[in-house]
Amino acid sequence: MHGQWGGESGGRGAVGAALPCQDRRVATKFWEYLALQLTFLGTSSGVPTRSRNVSSVALRLPQRAEVWLFDCGEGTQHQFLRSEFKASQIRRIFITHMHGDHIFGLMGLLASCGLAGNPQQRVDIYGPPPLNDYLQACRRYSQTHFSFPIKVHAVQPGVVYRDDEFTVSCTQLEHRVPAFGYRVDEVDRPGRFDVKRAQALGIPSGPLYGRLKNGEVVTLPDGRRINGADLCGPTLKGRSVVYCTDTVFCEAAVELSHRASVLIHEATFAHQDAEMAYQRLHSTSTMAAQVALAAQVRQLIMTHFSPRYAPGNPIQLEDLLAEARAIFPKTLMARDFWTYDVERQDAASLVAS
Repeated sequence: MHGQWGGESGGRGAVGAALPCQDRRVATKFWEYLALQLTFLGTSSGVPTRSRNVSSVALRLPQRAEVWLFDCGEGTQHQFLRSEFKASQIRRIFITHMHGDHIFGLMGLLASCGLAGNPQQRVDIYGPPPLNDYLQACRRYSQTHFSFPIKVHAVQPGVVYRDDEFTVSCTQLEHRVPAFGYRVDEVDRPGRFDVKRAQALGIPSGPLYGRLKNGEVVTLPDGRRINGADLCGPTLKGRSVVYCTDTVFCEAAVELSHRASVLIHEATFAHQDAEMAYQRLHSTSTMAAQVALAAQVRQLIMTHFSPRYAPGNPIQLEDLLAEARAIFPKTLMARDFWTYDVERQDAASLVAS
């Protein structure tokens, strides 16, 4: 089930469009090295606090000058204004579930995008089946017209989006309403192409180099057959980002997160309040750590914290972090406007090459 409405498609956002070097080979290496960037725009659960807005995470894809948004709680557009992002960079929005602290900012953000006067490309929105009806109702009763095209995709477990560089899949978690966790997988890239060796073999530069870097077997004008894999270094393993909220501990989250580069997992409650977590089908800090441990992820980032752990209370967020690290040491705690770079495991070799 899909919904599509809006006007003419605009151009891409200007930020990130210019390459730092005109040489194509250097530019290619530049994009290969750049980290995917996660910026947390809201890290509170239920209601905002003075220092934390409700849920939203932005994934920046530097090579495309695009932003993919995960959840859009009330006030997300204000968070955009306080960040270095431009709303015109938003290309895809992934909604986990229909609770207000994850969707109440969506209509306002979309309406503002249409009024900003900047070129806006089509926005694809993915979420539970009721999402399209919700947006259509908001649009109808507020008499809002979008000057750019919007398409809403109703998700089911499995692949929800795929292109030449990324695959996005989802699975259903365990919450009071249908909630979906999302996984973004970057495709593996061929290893660094050894230009000097290719030149030494007398291979003419040009389109052949691109085919060889892709691992193709190429026949040269003199009849020699060259296997591109022999001229490339080790494959650059793609990165993966998983976003799981809202949910209590569940095996579906473990399976979705298997060996991910980064797992963003809700940690609404402290371990001491586990009974409350089970009643409300939310996670504790220790549940998030147990998912990370079982899934063998590289890095856990906790978010979606209850305001009950604000400074001055008997249990504070630092206690949740300590609880999680006792189980999974590679744990970080998100805060609003904090950016985490998802680097390749072999980034050092790229820099050295």
